[in-house]
Amino acid sequence: MRRKITVFIIIFVCFLLQTTLFQALALASISPNLLVVVVSSFGFMRGRKEGMYIGFFTGLVFDAFYGTMLGFYSLVFMHIGYCNGMFRKFFFPDDIKLPMLLISASDIVYNAAVYVLKFMFRGQFHFSYYLLHIIIPELVYTVLIMIVLYPILLKINQKLEAIERRSGFKFV
Repeated sequence: MRRKITVFIIIFVCFLLQTTLFQALALASISPNLLVVVVSSFGFMRGRKEGMYIGFFTGLVFDAFYGTMLGFYSLVFMHIGYCNGMFRKFFFPDDIKLPMLLISASDIVYNAAVYVLKFMFRGQFHFSYYLLHIIIPELVYTVLIMIVLYPILLKINQKLEAIERRSGFKFV
């Protein structure tokens, strides 16, 4: 229960930061995608199942406030969390290369899915413009923010795991 409440608070705080503070700090109207960082991080730290649940809930929060059709972002974030969860076997807390690579790939997949499902189906075929002016700048900004946010998420996850281990020994 403690983990669920903590993850909910993390999602809510990152959502608020992404939609308020980082919108004000946007560079050329591009802001980092903190929710992709959260979903990807918990995906490869906790596994496919939890990554999928966290992705679904994160997308649902985003859908409730900014979605034009309910479930679109839930589906995208759910797939991102699940796919990152497949790399749990390769996750080592000390190594930042894998998280950086997975979060970068997740941000590209997120933006590509948004482009294909929201713009291309409406006949807007300017992918090169979208790539150069939205995807790449957001990717760079997200990776820079990830360098600060990821260690915080890692420490929170390690603290929660330590608490869960200690409480597990009490009942055995």
